[in-house]
Amino acid sequence: MKDSVLNAKSILKRFSLKGKTALVTGAAQGIGRAFAHALADAGASVAIVDIDKALAEQTAEEIRAKGVKSMAIVADVTKPAEAARMVTAVVDAWGELTIGVNNAGMGNWVAAEEMTEKAWRAMMALNLDGVFYCAQAEAKAMFKKGYGKIINTASMSGHIVNLPQNQSAYNVSKAGVLHLTKSLGTEWATRGIRVNSISPGYTRTNLVEKLLETPEGKKIMPEWMARVPMGRMADVTDLQGAVVYLASEASDYMTAADIIIDGGYCAW
Repeated sequence: MKDSVLNAKSILKRFSLKGKTALVTGAAQGIGRAFAHALADAGASVAIVDIDKALAEQTAEEIRAKGVKSMAIVADVTKPAEAARMVTAVVDAWGELTIGVNNAGMGNWVAAEEMTEKAWRAMMALNLDGVFYCAQAEAKAMFKKGYGKIINTASMSGHIVNLPQNQSAYNVSKAGVLHLTKSLGTEWATRGIRVNSISPGYTRTNLVEKLLETPEGKKIMPEWMARVPMGRMADVTDLQGAVVYLASEASDYMTAADIIIDGGYCAW
């Protein structure tokens, strides 16, 4: 029997994304920006997709400063035509799409009995519908090569119910992303497309920092940390290794799965 260990490409080379092309939605700031930089550091050309043109251009310029190809694409991923246009822009510019990271999302704290239909629909439209529209468009481009990596941003909130904040709509939307990931991962496995997700725990971003400066945020923070075994929030850089792994050849036998990065929150 062939010795797969001795005959395999080195593990570091399998983690390399040199020659790959990627897009990241919601990449102008926060977790998406960290994902985009990680993919670029590993060698991939990265398209920055966001609704904020100025911030998207700024992040793309940060990546180009590293000597890596990058471009900004303005798109509303809640619209199927916009998701398709986003993918077409990457393929037209770089010839193919290898990696799609569907990260755009939103959150809010609203008691379930007070949530309006409009607010509920907006949450589902971005957090769940948008992920599906993007994955659908990305897969259609990837089918032509018979290979591709789709990575969805879910959340530990799709696995558990966080306390003490009220966020039932957010929790449901992220649980939907987890099952969508499983469904697409199994459906497209024989066509060379791997679909996986990353579930961050509480992560320090600019938006979260602003929230924690409010009276409600200051009250909630100690309770959050009491439930995190590691005793701290994640930095966005704590999530970068997972996205590179899922985007690379190193994870070629992994699909329909989720990686939880929560400092141990979901373990108890």
